[in-house]
Amino acid sequence: MKDWRNEYQRKKTTAEKAVKFVKSGDRIVFSHACGEPRMLPGELVKRAGELRDVQVVHMVSMGEGLYCRPEQAASFRHVSLFAGGATREAIWEDRADYIPCHNSQIPSLFGTAFPVDVAMVTVSPPDAAGFCSLGVSVDYTKKGVECARTVIAEVNPHMPRTHGDSFIHVSRIDHFVEVDLPIYELRKKKMTEVEEEIGRHAAELVEDESCLQLGIGGIPDAVLANLTHFKDLGIHSEMVADGVMHLVEKGVVTGNKKTLHKGKIIITFLMGSKGFYEWVHDNPLIEMHTVDYTNNPFLIAQNKKMISINSALEVDLLGQVCADSLGPRQFSGVGGQVDFVRGAKMSEGGKAIIALPSTAKDCSRIVPVLKEGAAVTTSRNDVDYVVTEFGIAPLFGKTKRERMKALIQIAHPKFQEDLAQKAFEIYNVRI
Repeated sequence: MKDWRNEYQRKKTTAEKAVKFVKSGDRIVFSHACGEPRMLPGELVKRAGELRDVQVVHMVSMGEGLYCRPEQAASFRHVSLFAGGATREAIWEDRADYIPCHNSQIPSLFGTAFPVDVAMVTVSPPDAAGFCSLGVSVDYTKKGVECARTVIAEVNPHMPRTHGDSFIHVSRIDHFVEVDLPIYELRKKKMTEVEEEIGRHAAELVEDESCLQLGIGGIPDAVLANLTHFKDLGIHSEMVADGVMHLVEKGVVTGNKKTLHKGKIIITFLMGSKGFYEWVHDNPLIEMHTVDYTNNPFLIAQNKKMISINSALEVDLLGQVCADSLGPRQFSGVGGQVDFVRGAKMSEGGKAIIALPSTAKDCSRIVPVLKEGAAVTTSRNDVDYVVTEFGIAPLFGKTKRERMKALIQIAHPKFQEDLAQKAFEIYNVRI
């Protein structure tokens, strides 16, 4: 076998030269979230005057999203799989597009209807056998690398080497750009009292030996903070952050009673602090897989006592969940919510939880009907439990009247009377 080291040296280049391989009309896939390259996007935008109609595809961007700015519209068009802070405005102003797609199905897009010309990713330095790790972003990123005509990788010593299905050999990458910059971190915000109360209620639905899926933000952190007295919890999730690390260190998360991948934390991407990335590095407890594996509902369901915890922007009195749009405006994405709701509900002893504050900007988030143009993320047929700071509404197997009564009871008290009135006016249901 030829020495991979010579091949690596031959493929080394600068970011400025690497982006020269992009042509007008190309479709580029960036690795996801904290795995996003630090230098390549900026160098690509510097070529705006030479390029036309280049598609830039990714989920959440942690960078500046310079290619989304109005002055770049002729050169670049972002195609979003999950809108974020740097990209929402471009979608709202029709300078970018959004594709509704469950996370579990995204890799199949790249292999079929959505061919990839260039993949731009971040990897760890090669190991002794010449394998680089995709580190914190395996998700759809690995499939993008496998399908792309040209693969450009930033090699960053700050990218943790993660185990599982995260490895790409030097021979599969066309150009290497060595970068020594910290990878993106998820900045933790101070937990609110409302989030703490939601976390306490959601934790009431967890049992010892449960297997958990959690998302990002204050509510998942609040749930984790209320689990310190549990035993032998497991993790099969889309992602984890610092909170899970702390529960591992406390001996709460062991994975010893997991039905599938016993003793392992199964995830597809990571977001956290520098200390979290150091903990993840070369940690055999952490096992990364592509998102079509982690988010496969039938695989998720093989974990007994599977508990999924996801958020929402609003829930209507029918139990329909909108988690990704503010009316007609795309706010985030479907993500893995439905994948895990369905997987958890099929699990033996499983529960699917939708958790949200009862209000936002002094408006109720339990609403009579979803906003005009709002997307239904999770249908009323799939919803299991809804949790706010005022309690738990079990919806599965309930009649329309029972659902409405349960949801109104966990709405903010100052909106309950109006919601009961709207239940009668709109649905002819007396509460």
